[in-house]
Amino acid sequence: MSTEANKALVRRFYDQVWSRGNLEAADEIFAADYARHDLRPGAAPAGPAGQKAIAGLFRAAFPDLRMAVDLLLAEGDLVAARWTMEGTNLGAWAGTPATGKRVRLCGVNIFRILGGKVVELWNHRDDLGMREQLGTPIYAGYPADAD
Repeated sequence: MSTEANKALVRRFYDQVWSRGNLEAADEIFAADYARHDLRPGAAPAGPAGQKAIAGLFRAAFPDLRMAVDLLLAEGDLVAARWTMEGTNLGAWAGTPATGKRVRLCGVNIFRILGGKVVELWNHRDDLGMREQLGTPIYAGYPADAD
């Protein structure tokens, strides 16, 4: 696929799966053996089901969420995307009850695309900044009440 086609696939991912909540679009965008690389603990299932699980949980916590693509760079089978997400925290997220607060979060994803589908994604987002906006506890190491 051309770099323009790869960039269009990434734009479709943010528009359909994240902004519109059309989780079924993940079946057309992600390969069956898609792998996600993330710095956070835990691992999503492989393939489109993993992306659906991640987006579904996040959208349940931020049902009005909208993603804007700020920058797309492509070379060969790689696409790098810088994005901004805005939404209101109306559901539990990461073990924290809903706060009702609106957040703005930025991140970068790097996609590897083969045969017209995403086969790998590296995720980097500002979870610390989001927790600060939500007013949820932030620990640099052990919690304050730990022995």
